[in-house]
Amino acid sequence: MIATGIAIFLSLLLIALKLPTRMLLRGLNYHLAIDVGVTLLVLVVHFGTFSGVMAATFAGLLTSLTTSLTRRLLGYIRNGKYVPGYFTLNV
Repeated sequence: MIATGIAIFLSLLLIALKLPTRMLLRGLNYHLAIDVGVTLLVLVVHFGTFSGVMAATFAGLLTSLTTSLTRRLLGYIRNGKYVPGYFTLNV
């Protein structure tokens, strides 16, 4: 279950890494919506078995941790203005 959750999370992470930097930073402004949306999406897709639901829940947890950490490290864009994190990016 944990390995499946990690695989689901890594697939979502690879998709997010393909986004342009500005789009990623704008999305991080809506971190709660991303967390809830991804968790609900993977729960709906993997619903039906206990192991599927647990893998989806674990993937949602990892997504939540990653968005919070990325927001603190890289910052986010709110109302068109860059709010820097620990590392400042040139955007």
